[in-house]
Amino acid sequence: MKLKFIQLVLFFLLLLCACAQQEKPPETNSPPAAAIPPAVSENPPAQEDSETVINPEPLPEPEPDPRSQAVETVLSTMTLEEKVGQMFFVRCPNINAEEKISEYHLGGYLLFLQDFKDLAGNWLTAEAFTNKIAAYQSNSTIPLFIGVDEEGGTVARASRNPNLFPEKFKSPQEVFASGGLEAVERDAVDKYRGLLRCGINVNYAPVADVSTDPADFIHARSFGQDAQATAEFVETVVTAAGNVSVSDGETAYKIGSVLKHFPGYGNNVDTHTGIAIDERTYDQFTAADFLPFQAGIKAGAGSVLVSHNIVKCMDESLPASLSYEVHRVLREDLGFEGVILTDDLAMDAVEAYAKDGSVAVLAALAGNDMIVTTDFQTQIPLVIEAVQAGLIEETIIDSAVRRVLGWKYDLGLIK
Repeated sequence: MKLKFIQLVLFFLLLLCACAQQEKPPETNSPPAAAIPPAVSENPPAQEDSETVINPEPLPEPEPDPRSQAVETVLSTMTLEEKVGQMFFVRCPNINAEEKISEYHLGGYLLFLQDFKDLAGNWLTAEAFTNKIAAYQSNSTIPLFIGVDEEGGTVARASRNPNLFPEKFKSPQEVFASGGLEAVERDAVDKYRGLLRCGINVNYAPVADVSTDPADFIHARSFGQDAQATAEFVETVVTAAGNVSVSDGETAYKIGSVLKHFPGYGNNVDTHTGIAIDERTYDQFTAADFLPFQAGIKAGAGSVLVSHNIVKCMDESLPASLSYEVHRVLREDLGFEGVILTDDLAMDAVEAYAKDGSVAVLAALAGNDMIVTTDFQTQIPLVIEAVQAGLIEETIIDSAVRRVLGWKYDLGLIK
């Protein structure tokens, strides 16, 4: 009995020891100090929510573009009639030329041989001519483009007047033959400086058409060599023109170049007397005819004149000057951002396309910024009516006038 009691006491002692060992926490390896997280502050820093957007510092305002500011300032004050008038670069009328500038809000006058003579047919003196141009400008709220075809050779207007120039300018082929591209550059500087001094600020040149065949209609007016050589000629002339300016002490006036006749005349017939249909492929244009235009655009030409040829690979039904697709090619494929001009809409090649006399409406819808015509007194009201009727969106007119005003700014005509 006593033995059993002792055994029972030992059993309880062993049981108590076992319980004490289970309550003792197990021994573990202590982590290194670097691995122990820091104590948490009672006011921890705000944690960035995954959906919180942190606004970056605002970018500085871009410097205002003075060209854009000048253009928008002028445009904002213009009526519809004034906007449409700016789109017309018209042949200078024989009578009431000064009055018609303000009446129709014209964008520019294109001078022909008669405009360098008096009523008796005698050449105007230098003073008489510059006074005449000054009178035109004084009648215009927005300074006018005063343009001329002074290609040299067969097409020369101003330099035929011996009171303005010592001799008529030679053709591009003659100039090149006399001394290469250096002679071309000197000729261009002399020509453009002389025109500027007369008050002429746009020259409808250089001819960018590629022609190597003397039988071509355009050959005598062209550079007469292949596309690459013609591109070098065009680049030389446009660059030289861009380096010429005449100052009145406050403003440096420059002269604009017009590349013609897009998309390239080739061997087509004279569109002054009828329709010319161009059968060449688009690849032929990209490989050759476009090259001089691209060179001129890169050199800074402010304008491209579009021909009246029907270029079937671009538009089978309309002359280039009235074709939206041809203008798309010039804008998008060649990247031209300047002023697109029509060739003279009074030519026979476009007469058949005028519906109720609205050839200028077609020209505006095609994408032309400026319209060259003799018949501006009929065409301007028709374009205004088309805008008022919703046929032409006024935004189209605004875009064209922005380019016109931008070119005038580049030439020093708009402050």
